[in-house]
Amino acid sequence: MNKTLYIGLALVFGVAGAKAQTTVMDGQVEVSNIDVTRSSGNVYVSMDLDVARLEMKKNREVILTPELRDTEGNVRSLPDIWLVGRNRYYYHLRNDSIAEGRFFYRKSKVSSIRYEASVPYEAWMRYADLMMSEDVCGCSDLLLTGDELLRGSFVPLYAYVQPPVEKVKVREIKGSAFIDFPVNETVIYPDYRNNPAELEKIRQTIGVVKNDSDAQITSVSIKGFASPESPYDNNTRLAKGRTQALKEYVQRLYHLSPSVFTTSWEPEDWEGLRKYVEASALDDKDEILKWIAKDMDPDQKEWAIRSRHPQSYTYLLKNCYPALRHSDYVVEYVVRSYADIDEAKRVYKTSPGKLSLHELYLVASDYEQGSEEYNELFETMVRLYPDDEVANLNAANVAMSKEDMKAARKYLDKAGSRPEAEYARGLLLAMEGDYEAARPYIEKAKAGGVKEADECLKRIDRLTVKEK
Repeated sequence: MNKTLYIGLALVFGVAGAKAQTTVMDGQVEVSNIDVTRSSGNVYVSMDLDVARLEMKKNREVILTPELRDTEGNVRSLPDIWLVGRNRYYYHLRNDSIAEGRFFYRKSKVSSIRYEASVPYEAWMRYADLMMSEDVCGCSDLLLTGDELLRGSFVPLYAYVQPPVEKVKVREIKGSAFIDFPVNETVIYPDYRNNPAELEKIRQTIGVVKNDSDAQITSVSIKGFASPESPYDNNTRLAKGRTQALKEYVQRLYHLSPSVFTTSWEPEDWEGLRKYVEASALDDKDEILKWIAKDMDPDQKEWAIRSRHPQSYTYLLKNCYPALRHSDYVVEYVVRSYADIDEAKRVYKTSPGKLSLHELYLVASDYEQGSEEYNELFETMVRLYPDDEVANLNAANVAMSKEDMKAARKYLDKAGSRPEAEYARGLLLAMEGDYEAARPYIEKAKAGGVKEADECLKRIDRLTVKEK
């Protein structure tokens, strides 16, 4: 008879594994301090066996074999434990039949055994069980017996989702330029005041894309703003003219077609002023905010603030208004696709934003699930695409694999309602031990076609039956 001896190898790889005390051989051998861990590419198994009560005739022997097994039929045997009677002991010595790596003992000379062994880690072992096979033989008899050692804690089986292919990879970069203009002028002077630094900011954004052979700029939109002082009509002229000046500067600098540009302007940036005042420590900021919110002629509004709050107005004119004279720009561009994994890996190291979610997923799939590289890629995906449902779902799986349930919940809040997301929500509950709450989610996922759900339900059933 060969029965499963479960030690869920959630086997919490990387930390101490399950520990238990049980018996085999019809209660004759007590097994305790069972420990399964993963480290440096190996799985380490240790346990204590108390064999004092084992009855052993001198012509008999017992062979215990710890094994790792999963539900897919994968098996890895660990070194045998041989317990032999007096005659069998000398028989093996005379015939030199004691292979290296076995734990070989003469029963009358030992009452307890400390077992420690390791095997190279393989991915399937993450979901394996620890089993004990018993091969009891004497003379011509051969009996196969087994008894349950331990069912461990819930072993998760994650369901990652491959993102769809992004046929056209459209990206955008945004920036703000605070170009200094002489009073009432709309001409850009590259060396005027702080313009060298501001124009360099543009070159470090637009220029990086323009000079990238993998990218093609498809549009550049520029919106210019002026500050509220002076007449509104004049501010309209300045905002419009300065926006046009910046467009022509960028167009000449990068030889872009006029057709890629769109421009707009806002004569006075009252919204920027509102945000600044709201965050300030001005004593009269509430009154100033009321004026800003009024629906009235801009020139009259600006005059009311200046005349009623002269001290604060002077402060704003010096510290806030210069920042209200700015040009915001958005550069939209298309990035080519990367079909070769090795090329995608190189791009990931320098410019991960150029890769689509699908491409990042393919790079991740080239690493072992649960490895540092694998996890880092999925965490990068959700940073680059924070609102994408698939990115959040996969990041939740990574968080659960690292036992960071708080982060997993945060990601699952944005993972949508696809079957895999429902499965992940059930998985989180199961990992926390709430199997009854987990079951409806996982059953719903099973109905939705999540292949991992059936095995997950079996694992829950195994644990809940044990508890009953």
